[in-house]
Amino acid sequence: MINKPKKFIMKKFILVLVFSTFVVNLFPQQYIARARMEKEWGFINQKGSWIVNPQFEHANDFSEGLAAIRKNGQWGFIDRQGAFVINPQFDDVRDFHEGLAAVRIGKEWGVVDKTGKYVINPQFEVIKDFFDGLAPVRKNGEWGFIDKQGKYVINPQFEKAKGFEEGLAAVVKAKKWGYIDKTGTFIINPQFARAFPFVDGLALVNMLGDWGFIDKSGKFLINPQFDNAKVFSEDYACVRKGKEWGFVDKKGNYAVNPQFIDANSLSDGLAAVRIGKEWGFIDEEGKYIVNPQFIRAHDFHGGYAAVQQGKEWGFIDKSGKWTVNPQYEKVKDFVNGMAMVRKNGLWGWIDKNGTYLINPQFANAYPFVKVK
Repeated sequence: MINKPKKFIMKKFILVLVFSTFVVNLFPQQYIARARMEKEWGFINQKGSWIVNPQFEHANDFSEGLAAIRKNGQWGFIDRQGAFVINPQFDDVRDFHEGLAAVRIGKEWGVVDKTGKYVINPQFEVIKDFFDGLAPVRKNGEWGFIDKQGKYVINPQFEKAKGFEEGLAAVVKAKKWGYIDKTGTFIINPQFARAFPFVDGLALVNMLGDWGFIDKSGKFLINPQFDNAKVFSEDYACVRKGKEWGFVDKKGNYAVNPQFIDANSLSDGLAAVRIGKEWGFIDEEGKYIVNPQFIRAHDFHGGYAAVQQGKEWGFIDKSGKWTVNPQYEKVKDFVNGMAMVRKNGLWGWIDKNGTYLINPQFANAYPFVKVK
């Protein structure tokens, strides 16, 4: 075996490092938001400048470097410079996932790659996104699963189907939900009235009108007993018994007894809860951190929550102190230090102090997303 000189290896390493840096600088990540001026959609940067001028009837967020747009009634895909990568030609589309996008011509769905080439010809009544290499499809009223070449991995046989999550997919057979693996074998037999995907090894299911949680063997870790429930968030699940909401841990023990008229899941360590007509925030032990006083409340994100007082929205921190006084008609949560706010019917963006980063000027808009 020939040992290469250390100088050669070092030069090779430096070349790879320089090339990698060049690629990163050539294609830097940036945040882009879709926005509408009057009736046309375009895309802006975080300074509020148009990077793709308003010209589309509708637009989706960028996904895997491309954005679906509609022009003259047809859908296509553009890059972040606004150039058409796939010309408008489809009646409907889904965003790119795992390098592929579902597209519809007439009544049939197929799949294209990022050049617009069909990898799966239009033939399905419905097709959902690819996850873990498989996509649920419906043909002749029945659902099955295909791979990225369009080959059936699981033949159509189900009344309904959701995508694979954590190796299992929820499907309906004989009007009952169960879970299959990627061979189509039932790991958990159909028996549930409703079923959610697995998250961290647990799935929320409904049996005979009551909600509980199962593991991947189908064993109930928390027996069906709740009138309503939400999936676990930060190790606790929001559940309703009768008319009141509380919180349970993963053993089904109450961490916070049912007592609230309404409640959101834990987010950023706190949960929004309603007593009477007012919302406040509790911690995981049920202690009020911010007393009920708001007409409506969003979850905490990054240390801040949007809340409504009277007819106007503002933002508070975790002590309940106003960081941005109520003054907006509508708001959306902070994302990367920016929050969308609507004033006098127009949308703009503020920072965490309430200073406008982008003045209100858009008839409609969506939060910024990272685009590579």
